[in-house]
Amino acid sequence: MTETSTTLTLSTYGWPARYKLVALCIVAIFICYIDRVNISVAVLSMQEQYGWSETTKGFVLSSFFIGYMLFMPTSGWLANRLGGKRVLGIAVLWWSLWTVLTPPAAAMSLTALIVARIAMGLGEAATFPAIYNLYGRWVPTVERSRAVSFLVAGIPIGTLFALTTTGWIIRDYGWPMVFYGFGAVGFLWCLVWFPYSYDRPSDHPRLAPEERALLDELAPPQVAPPVPWKRLLSSSAVWALIINHLCTNWVFYMLLAWLPSYFRSHLGLSIAKSGFYAAGPWLTMFAVGVTTGWIADRMVKAGLDLTTVRKIMQVTGLVGAAVCMLAARDVTSVNTAFGLMCGALGLLALTWSGFLPNHLEIAPRYADVLMGLTNTAGTIPGVLGVALTGWLVDTTGTYTSAFALAAGINIFGAVVWLIFGTAKKVID
Repeated sequence: MTETSTTLTLSTYGWPARYKLVALCIVAIFICYIDRVNISVAVLSMQEQYGWSETTKGFVLSSFFIGYMLFMPTSGWLANRLGGKRVLGIAVLWWSLWTVLTPPAAAMSLTALIVARIAMGLGEAATFPAIYNLYGRWVPTVERSRAVSFLVAGIPIGTLFALTTTGWIIRDYGWPMVFYGFGAVGFLWCLVWFPYSYDRPSDHPRLAPEERALLDELAPPQVAPPVPWKRLLSSSAVWALIINHLCTNWVFYMLLAWLPSYFRSHLGLSIAKSGFYAAGPWLTMFAVGVTTGWIADRMVKAGLDLTTVRKIMQVTGLVGAAVCMLAARDVTSVNTAFGLMCGALGLLALTWSGFLPNHLEIAPRYADVLMGLTNTAGTIPGVLGVALTGWLVDTTGTYTSAFALAAGINIFGAVVWLIFGTAKKVID
């Protein structure tokens, strides 16, 4: 397929329907992360109010990922069977409800708060599998690096928004208002999603003829075939993807949960300043991720082997982030720490064009199921890594051991990807 065959001009049909769908999915990811990340700053006030230790705080922060991991495998299967539109819409409604219920749960008891966070995680687990189900039907191959990069860009932008606004909201209105306000955004998104999104191009009543012709080749069977679990789980490419999802997410989730606390407790900044300093690395991640997504697509169009492109992006991202984490172990300067955290997350953004589009390449018909499978492993750092970081900080009094462990896990993932990673289709 040529580049010109996938480029549509604006016509009486307006913006191409697939672009509108991708845009709504990006907004869903943005909402997903403002609701997930706000507690990383709010927990500083909650800790002071309820007298939690760092270990207890770690359990609060990691409890979300228990629900996330429990429902992840099922969510991929549901998206494959029911379609991404319905699954994503219900998921956003569910997690938005539990976001709003977080303050009353915290006032009730620590146990109630943890239950609320687990319930919220159950909803957010369906997000990526549902979107990958839709991408498999709506996004042509030569647009997938960009589509995935723009999608994942919603993560740092949502994180950036949450980190920069949560401290201000807490200062002026108290920490409960963070959850009430952010939770309401998801309900508003659903008012647009349900009437204006479609599972398949064939369901869209106003799809431009040229776009319909372009997307017909992506159409999966109306009745989904049985998931070939044995073939999936016996593939070295699938296991390379599973391992790399876990390894990439270790640094990602650790910094997502602990970066404001790192600037607050280790470097002595105020709650508001901790949020602002923690936001900078996520802005860097956004800028690098979007740029490298475009570069990766250009490399493929220029004739470079797709597997080579995926390996360059993934290995460079993991190794580069590991170097930054090792360098940050004993840093006491705020500016140096800020620069190294920007470097770690900026380099980690290269993996958006490494392992993340790979689900759509090695098993396109089962990309939703595969995303559910790999993201289950990718949630282990959210449960184990986030809690372990709190325990290590409590035990050692520093972030040195936590950063060194994260760097080692990144290096392991890079080696596995270099040896076993591929972009060739392994399952039809």
